[in-house]
Amino acid sequence: MHQPPLPLTRDLVLIGGGHTHALVLRKWGMAPLPGVRLTLINPGPTAPYSGMLPGHVAGHYDRDALDIDLVKLARFAGARLVNAAARGIDLTRRTVAVPDRPDIAYDLLSIDIGITSAMPSVPGFDAFATPAKPLGPFATAWNRYLDQTGPASVAVLGGGVAGVELAMAMAHALRQRGRPAVIHLIDSSTALASLAAGTARRIRAAMHGLDIRLLEQTRVVSVTAEAVMLDDGRRIPARFVTGAAGARPYDWLQTTRLQLEDGFVCIDRHLRSSDPSVFAAGDCAHFTPAPRPKAGVFAVRQAPILYSNLRARLRETGRLHAYRPQRDYLKLISMGDRTAIAERFGLPLSGPLMWRWKDHIDQRFMRRFTDFPPMAPPALPTQRAAGMIEAMGPKPMCGGCGAKVGRATLGAVLSDLAPHSRTDVRALPGDDAALLQMGQTRQVLSTDHLRTLTGDPVTMARIAANHALGDVWAMGARPQAALVSLVLPRLSEALTERLLREIMETSQDVMRQAGAAIVGGHSSVGDELTIGFTVTGLCDRDPITLAGAQPGDALILTKPLGSGVIMAADMAGAAPGRDVVRCLEMMAQSQSAAASLLSCAHAMTDVTGFGLAGHLLGICTASNVAAQVDLSSVPLLDGALDLSRQGHHSSLYPQNRAAAPDLPDDPNTALLFDPQTAGGLLAAVPPQHVAEVLQGLTRAGYTAAAIGTLRAGVPQITLNESSRAAMRSAS
Repeated sequence: MHQPPLPLTRDLVLIGGGHTHALVLRKWGMAPLPGVRLTLINPGPTAPYSGMLPGHVAGHYDRDALDIDLVKLARFAGARLVNAAARGIDLTRRTVAVPDRPDIAYDLLSIDIGITSAMPSVPGFDAFATPAKPLGPFATAWNRYLDQTGPASVAVLGGGVAGVELAMAMAHALRQRGRPAVIHLIDSSTALASLAAGTARRIRAAMHGLDIRLLEQTRVVSVTAEAVMLDDGRRIPARFVTGAAGARPYDWLQTTRLQLEDGFVCIDRHLRSSDPSVFAAGDCAHFTPAPRPKAGVFAVRQAPILYSNLRARLRETGRLHAYRPQRDYLKLISMGDRTAIAERFGLPLSGPLMWRWKDHIDQRFMRRFTDFPPMAPPALPTQRAAGMIEAMGPKPMCGGCGAKVGRATLGAVLSDLAPHSRTDVRALPGDDAALLQMGQTRQVLSTDHLRTLTGDPVTMARIAANHALGDVWAMGARPQAALVSLVLPRLSEALTERLLREIMETSQDVMRQAGAAIVGGHSSVGDELTIGFTVTGLCDRDPITLAGAQPGDALILTKPLGSGVIMAADMAGAAPGRDVVRCLEMMAQSQSAAASLLSCAHAMTDVTGFGLAGHLLGICTASNVAAQVDLSSVPLLDGALDLSRQGHHSSLYPQNRAAAPDLPDDPNTALLFDPQTAGGLLAAVPPQHVAEVLQGLTRAGYTAAAIGTLRAGVPQITLNESSRAAMRSAS
């Protein structure tokens, strides 16, 4: 008997990808709680690990080594990732406010958003300096400065452990680059006051050896583009200024009505806030029973307690566990080069061995987020019908347009259907849409339906709506009306309402911006979320079809290729998170302005499931022309070519590839057959309009390019000489 998926009944929302939440997500992936929909809200696809920042600044680790990939982690945990910054919490409605999307509802909430620097209160700091936290923007700014040439001048504001580590790391990195440097470390009181006297003496000696100038009992009054101004009138030259002093909570926490201590969320021994449905952990939290310094070691130790208590609250059974922080903790402090000093209970040890120890601890921590335990696929039944293995294929079925029926199969079925006999309905050559003629009114009609490819229903709704509108825009029509078709997974009544609200508000927003109205639809319940739209559009003239292309026309593409291979690699846990997020953003981009700029096109289509090659062949066949493509001019999404070289393909790729078997078999050419979801418009544009159209598309924010030309000949695709030369060079 078929066992349907278990319904989801509770929403657990995590705000922030800090160390505690990252570890909770990993544990959740290994042992999820059935019935829980897990959501992570974070302003970026990665979360930097603070323990390795000094090593990165010094040049011992590359930039990627610093980041926890939250996209991969969320997929492992079965969580939907909302790539945005939370801006508020409504404790009464139990919702989280996030810009540019409907509020996110929760049954249980946890906050782990870290801290920022207190330094922006210094006049000029915001404009001319970079706070050490958040770590990601700081690392980017430092690398940009490090890559410059000539003498360097640096000022680090704050003489705590974090500021000292950064100053020594910067001094080492600049020496390695051969750049003469003047580095000042400025503190309003006494530097390294949190360390034992013996440890502080050793670190001061190390700073002296690196020519770091320590200014204590000194207050900064302002920062300019070239200097730091002190309260005693001195001017300290500095072209790169950073602040590592103090810890400031994010301002929006003040609006939550949670109990706070100096702006930090007060938590009890169970990590609960003043609201029993809200937990907090890491640096943004104030542990009321026994306050502790802002240090990553405490965040790491909180993870198993938070994980256990969240599960207990979601089950509404079981006791909560108490968090008991250690009285003292091991401090491992980088000293610029590959040496470090360790202190615990006031006893210091230093040297290369301490660096290797610190490196081992840091690398072991990061491996938790790169070496995920493999999840075995469900076993096939021993007794099964023949052909099941072949039908399932070697990999899971892709989402989006990668889940379409293949071109050959679809064509074989449709070719057997009898033509319709209505005089007011005109089939368009090669298009999956129709033209309805009602008096002088021309109306185009199309439909599209997508299997989900991301856990975030808002992003999925944006993609599906723009994908469905693609046919209308490609025909030069103005979107008019839309019907929504939804298959929702099994959910409790409350979660069904939340999901439906997110999808419908987002869909209405996309359609309204396109000029169309949602006029109805249909919903049902199934195994997984799918979103579809039937759309109509009005034409002021005859629609642009596939059949009007002429020899000499230039081929213009308005979006880069690669969404199919990136999403397939994402399903396998192989795609870098930043590339996945960029891919989703590109899929959600509207083609409304592009369609208007391409109104001069002789022929046009949207590039979707059959890939660029399949849809270009559609133009060639309908217009009886041949196409020559310059492969080096085809825009690609970040990461797509690398993933193609690694052998990643969408499950629809083999059928797409069969459409043009004579083209070379290499990773670059493979992307011509990559199924695109909500892909760009492909237009045959008269040569005299190409420059003007490309200029307009670029100004409108499109990654557009002229990728080839059409000529007289048998309908086919060939690659020009520059494409073949580029392939030989790459091989």
